[in-house]
Amino acid sequence: MSELSQQRVPPTLLPVSHDRPQMAALLHVSFLTVFRSSSSGLPSMTSNEATAEYAPVVPTHDDLRLLSEANDEKLTSRRRANAVFVVLARNSDLFQWLESMRQMEDRFNHWARYDYVFLNDEEFTDEFKRRTQSLTKGKCQYGLIEHDHWNQPDWIDEEKATTARVKMVEAGIIYAGSVPYRNMCRFNSGFFFKHPLLAQYDYYWRIEPDVRFFCDLSYDPFLLMQDTGKVYGFTISLYEFIETIPTLWDETMKFIKEHPEYVAPDNAMEFVSDNGGESYNLCHFWSNFEIADLRFWRSQAYTDYFNHLESTGGFYYERWGDAPVHSLAATLFANKSQLHFFDDIGYRHSPFQHCPQGPSHEKNRCICNPSDNFDFEGYSCTRRYVNMPPPKEL
Repeated sequence: MSELSQQRVPPTLLPVSHDRPQMAALLHVSFLTVFRSSSSGLPSMTSNEATAEYAPVVPTHDDLRLLSEANDEKLTSRRRANAVFVVLARNSDLFQWLESMRQMEDRFNHWARYDYVFLNDEEFTDEFKRRTQSLTKGKCQYGLIEHDHWNQPDWIDEEKATTARVKMVEAGIIYAGSVPYRNMCRFNSGFFFKHPLLAQYDYYWRIEPDVRFFCDLSYDPFLLMQDTGKVYGFTISLYEFIETIPTLWDETMKFIKEHPEYVAPDNAMEFVSDNGGESYNLCHFWSNFEIADLRFWRSQAYTDYFNHLESTGGFYYERWGDAPVHSLAATLFANKSQLHFFDDIGYRHSPFQHCPQGPSHEKNRCICNPSDNFDFEGYSCTRRYVNMPPPKEL
């Protein structure tokens, strides 16, 4: 992916003048030409060939920077996906968030100009709104989460839930005693995509406070998703703590038996199970970074799946995370060809990071240490992902 999507503009399209206005005008022609012509025929592809052939010729990083600075009004007319950044944050996260946002703007959105949707279970302060909007030329929207979408349902047996939390605390499980953490996991699993501010969008990129983006992006990941028929993209994968999800796999398999029609014909079962579904190997995509199709979460398959999980109370009687829930749905309800590893996007959410390897590291001006890369460490599942059999032709 990284080598295919970062190609330079053909020399015949590059300006030779050093006059900034003239150069910006010429770059504008090049920019619109390559972005409007890059998707011909691709939406019908559903195999890895679609991604392999997705090689839009795009401007260089410097060209995009120049467009952003000198030709602002023209940049907005490029071809773009119906997409948005989604941020779940509290007012107290402001300055940690501003670091994440500044990096996203510097690395990508200064030229891409996508909007942001911020969600919170409390009203955002004027300071939060003012400071965030000041960092981007995109539009920032601020939404309040519905009470029932965020808080523990009334029907949960609190005595049972409390007993479970105490046992997990005694076992030393991270976030074991936190109800707000469980609220967040449940919200991200089944409700964020239902927020009215997201109703108009097809794709989203989830970003969290206090994360890092290490590399320049001169192609549009949203367009890659759209043009190649992807529904879920990730950068880091790892194993879940079994103590937090002891019955999640059993409930998932119970649902599958009731709804075999939802299972994709060329699914990625081998990523999450080593024995054809008898047990869960605990692998999941780390969902603090995900670029995905909102229509996948809105589908009947996922709606029914989440409702089944919700009915068991597992988000509160155990500590089910949205990462394994999203991952199980993506690997079972989507074909392998609809998943994508964004290996060229350098990213860190402490304590793990993905740092691009090979020529793309220097080409994309990455600042991470290539040797500090979680992909093939013992606790990573990325080796399992890249070693899966290739997608079938359907």
